[in-house]
Amino acid sequence: MKARTLAALLMAATGLTSGLEAGAQSCSPTAIKPYVRVGSGAWSNTSSATVAAGGTLTLGPQPTSGGSWSWTGCGASANTRELGLTAKASCTAVATYTNSCGAKSTQNFVLTVPGMRDLTSLQLSKLMGAGWNLGNSLEAIGGETAWGNPAVTQSMFNAVKAAGFKTVRIPVSWKQYADANDNISATWMARVTQVVNYARNAGLYTMINIHWDGGWMQPTYAQQSAVNARITKFWTQIANNFKGYDDTLLFAGTNEVMVDGDYGTPTVEYYTVQNSFNQTFVNAVRATGGNNLARHLIVQGFNTNIDHTVNFATMPSDSVGRRLMIEVHFYDPYNFTLNQNSSIWQWGAGATSAANTETWANEAYIDGQFQKMKTRFVDQGIPVILGEFGAIRRTEYAGAETYRTAWDRYVARAAWTRGAVPVYWDAGYPNDNHSMGLFDRNTGAVVYPSIVSGIVDAAK
Repeated sequence: MKARTLAALLMAATGLTSGLEAGAQSCSPTAIKPYVRVGSGAWSNTSSATVAAGGTLTLGPQPTSGGSWSWTGCGASANTRELGLTAKASCTAVATYTNSCGAKSTQNFVLTVPGMRDLTSLQLSKLMGAGWNLGNSLEAIGGETAWGNPAVTQSMFNAVKAAGFKTVRIPVSWKQYADANDNISATWMARVTQVVNYARNAGLYTMINIHWDGGWMQPTYAQQSAVNARITKFWTQIANNFKGYDDTLLFAGTNEVMVDGDYGTPTVEYYTVQNSFNQTFVNAVRATGGNNLARHLIVQGFNTNIDHTVNFATMPSDSVGRRLMIEVHFYDPYNFTLNQNSSIWQWGAGATSAANTETWANEAYIDGQFQKMKTRFVDQGIPVILGEFGAIRRTEYAGAETYRTAWDRYVARAAWTRGAVPVYWDAGYPNDNHSMGLFDRNTGAVVYPSIVSGIVDAAK
């Protein structure tokens, strides 16, 4: 038998050894009992709750004394035992209890907000696939059919969905349907609601905006106050009308904001004011409550130009995390995509005539532009909406469709693989020369199946 030290003998004699061993053995995590109280109701021994957006709840795990608490998830960062929350979107809050001897235990509390999934905007964007614009309809000055397209129907959206698109962007004009105090006509609000419902009935993610609307959104210091007041007035009405809609409806605050006629690099004044329009939009929508507390919102860079967006856009502050997207448009090279008087009708590596091909905006340029957006925004958790892109048809050149199809497909793929949702600009009139329409708006028939399949497949 080995000799025991004096200290060991003393500890054995006084019972300290068994006491310390017992203490070490008893330092194990403490079981947490979950309790939830919805509103001012009674406490329930549960770890989950379903609460409408805007409702309140309190999470009150036990034990009630001894040790310390901390919280993560659901936007929480607290060190109290009880945690009060306002329901905005579905989420999971995690309570961590550290007992008196340092052992930790955790308890998840699952909050379900009907219609508002536990998805960041970046996660949602990955579900949106390829998109299509209902152009030159609800934003048409003079009325829905004033620019030559038929009234929008359910069958049109059904056709878009059947063609493989997952998202639709609905440009909307509001000022021409509002009175002198910017109160939107109830009749027009009902019509917009009906068209939104058509899109949602078809199973499409749906975006609505304030489009050009007559050009009143001028980004100058002289106009800033009046414009922000109108943005607030309009978006308060629009958001209240749709506040009960789920997270498949997105709002986009503005469209291609710029000083009329000035396509150059924006001045500090111009982009500062334009950034303020984005902040005003977010504030107005959030203030209406309901599902708008966490609705996914889309803000724009200056004139939706990629370089201006990368260089000058400031993301608005928001009362909920990770629920903002940023929008740009892409029509480069202009002489190929939009300029009907240009002889540039070929594009890309497959071009055979230098005289009919731009010297810039080829595949590498397109990749580079969307890589800029990925680095500046997507990699920071902010998804990109490519809200418009497209190239006109040119019947005067045999073989032009090959290059148009290639450009559409390439842009869609370059965008999607770098975190941007590609939404094609379709203004109707598919059989007209120099148009971009893909569908017959009267029948819903696909007129250009190669372009449609190219865009849809690019976003898979």
